[in-house]
Amino acid sequence: MNGILRRPRAFSPAGVVTALLAMASWAAWLGWDQRRDVHPDGSETGPYETWQVVGLALTLLVPVVRAAVRGHGRDGALGTSAGLALAAFLDWSDDASGLYLVGTVMVAGGCLSATLLAQALVTVWSDRRAPRRGAPRHRPTS
Repeated sequence: MNGILRRPRAFSPAGVVTALLAMASWAAWLGWDQRRDVHPDGSETGPYETWQVVGLALTLLVPVVRAAVRGHGRDGALGTSAGLALAAFLDWSDDASGLYLVGTVMVAGGCLSATLLAQALVTVWSDRRAPRRGAPRHRPTS
């Protein structure tokens, strides 16, 4: 658990890279679908389907996990959240009701909580797998 709280704070390009990947992933998964679906009863859904949002989440998990394994988990989580919030803001800003700001804040908060949880779990797992200094090495008996 100390590995999560006591990582050295140095500039890491992981935040910038994950932010750019988040924006590109938004464009690839959600940016092309702007049409709402009208059902026979007159109700509307969309514009995004469930499979698109799940695909985006799984795509964003890869750079967050990679950054966490390399020791830049917080930067990866913050960069991913910032990139996704910026992409949502740019995509939804033409909404005349002004509710796009509420949606952008919800996307940022949800993404930040999910990515911080993912990076914390990966950091704990990778810290447990790393050899400890001064720990006796296991030598198999033959």
